[in-house]
Amino acid sequence: MTGVLARTAARARTPGARTPGAPSAGFRTRLLRWSPLVPATVLLLLFLVGPIGYCVLIAFTDTQLTGQESASFVGLANFRRAVGDPAFRNAVVLTLVFTVLSSLVGQNTLGLALAGLMRRASRPVRSLTGAMVITAWVLPEIVAGFLLYTFFERRGTLNALLEWLQLPAQNWLFTLPIMAVSFANVWRGTAFSMLIYSAALAGIPQEVTESAEVDGAGGLRRLWHITLPMIRRSIGTNLMLNTLQTLSVFGLIWVMTRGGPGNRSQTLPVFMYDQAFLKSLIGYGTAVALLLLLVGALFSVVCLRLLREEV
Repeated sequence: MTGVLARTAARARTPGARTPGAPSAGFRTRLLRWSPLVPATVLLLLFLVGPIGYCVLIAFTDTQLTGQESASFVGLANFRRAVGDPAFRNAVVLTLVFTVLSSLVGQNTLGLALAGLMRRASRPVRSLTGAMVITAWVLPEIVAGFLLYTFFERRGTLNALLEWLQLPAQNWLFTLPIMAVSFANVWRGTAFSMLIYSAALAGIPQEVTESAEVDGAGGLRRLWHITLPMIRRSIGTNLMLNTLQTLSVFGLIWVMTRGGPGNRSQTLPVFMYDQAFLKSLIGYGTAVALLLLLVGALFSVVCLRLLREEV
C-alpha cells in the first residue's frame, strides 16, 4: 500500500503529468489557437447559416405575405411548381443567355483584351483607361442602371449617336432588352476581369515572350501557346467569380427593364422577386431562390475542383 502511494505521489510531481479527465496541454493550445475565430464563427452562423436555414424551411411551406392566417407544410410542391412553370423555364433560359453574354464572353474577353493592350500602352493612356473602367465598376448598381437606361432609352444617347451617323434608331429596351442589360453588365463589371488579368500578365516572365518572338511566333500564336496556358488559373478564378456575381444581378436589370417588356429580360433573381414580393408568394419565391443558390454552389464546387486538379 505504501508503495502504491509513493508511485502516485511521484507521478503527480512528474512534469507534464496530468490527472485522468483533465485537459491536456495540446488541447489547451489548440483551444487558444482557435479562440480568435469564435466571434467570426458566431457571426457567420447568425447572419449567413441562420437565414439560409430559415429560407430552406420557408421553401417547403405555402407562406404568403398577405391574405393568410398561417402557413402549412407543402413538401416539394413549390419545387414541382417551378419545374412545370413556363415562366420559370423562360427565366432559366434568359439567365443562361445573360450569364454567357455578359460574363463568360463579355467581361472575360474584354477584360483580357484591355489588360493586354494596357501593358503596351503609354502611362497616360493606361491611367486614363484604368480610371474610366474602374469608375464604372465602383458605381453603385442602381446608379449604373440609371446611366445605362438613359443610354439605351428611345430618346437616349445611343439613338442620338446613331441619328448623327445617319443610321436608323431603335427602342433598344423594347426590341433587344436582354442584349441591353447584358451590355450594361459588361460595361459595369469588366474592370474586375481587367485587374485580375493585369496581375496575371505581369507574372509572365519577359524572357519567355521574347524567346517566342525571336523564334518567329506571331501575336496569336503567343497568346494561344504561351499567355493563356500560363494564366489559366487566373482565367478559371475570374470565370468562377464573375459567373457567381452575374447570376445574382438584380438591381441593374430591375432599374433598366423591370424584367420586361413582358418577361423578355426576366432572369431568375427578377423572377424570384416578382413571385415573392409582388405576387406575395414567399414560399414559391424562396424555393426559386434555393434553386438559384444550388446552381451557384454546384458551379463553385466544379470550378474549385478543376482549379485544385491543376495544382
